[in-house]
Amino acid sequence: MTSKTTTPRKHAHPAFPGPGHNHVACLSQTLDRAKSAFETRGLRLTDLRLRVFTEIAASHHAMGAYDIIERLGAKGTRLAPVSVYRAIEALTAAGVVHRLESANAYFACHAAHASQRQHIVLSCRTCRTIAEVAAEAVFDAIEDIASVHGFKADTRIVEISGLCAHCVEKASQ
Repeated sequence: MTSKTTTPRKHAHPAFPGPGHNHVACLSQTLDRAKSAFETRGLRLTDLRLRVFTEIAASHHAMGAYDIIERLGAKGTRLAPVSVYRAIEALTAAGVVHRLESANAYFACHAAHASQRQHIVLSCRTCRTIAEVAAEAVFDAIEDIASVHGFKADTRIVEISGLCAHCVEKASQ
């Protein structure tokens, strides 16, 4: 009989945060990258944008604008939806927040990557964790298929819903 350990093990699937993930350090790095992204683009990271970004980046999940309004309201900040949408628009333009099209929700870019690299979005339907994974070959194939049909793609979004490694592991126990 084998015993199970409660110590978090090294996660073999780095796209998704593993058990015992230190989100405080992750959030700190993500905030630093956001500040740098705004500075590099000559944009202002206003207090409102920073508060909205902090709510979005507080987890590896996507959240809707009204979720953000509710969370900020619980902290004493009452905002009109238009204010939150404008902040999200600025965060998206800076490349630090992405839109999960299938859910009309937003998630923070927790991984440092070049803006020209194309990523697919993996979305766990059980724990709702979101991960971005570089997938140049996928986008090359999309471009090839579009080209064969005389189609010029200008927006390429690939979202895949399923189960992350942690949820697969839990389901098999």
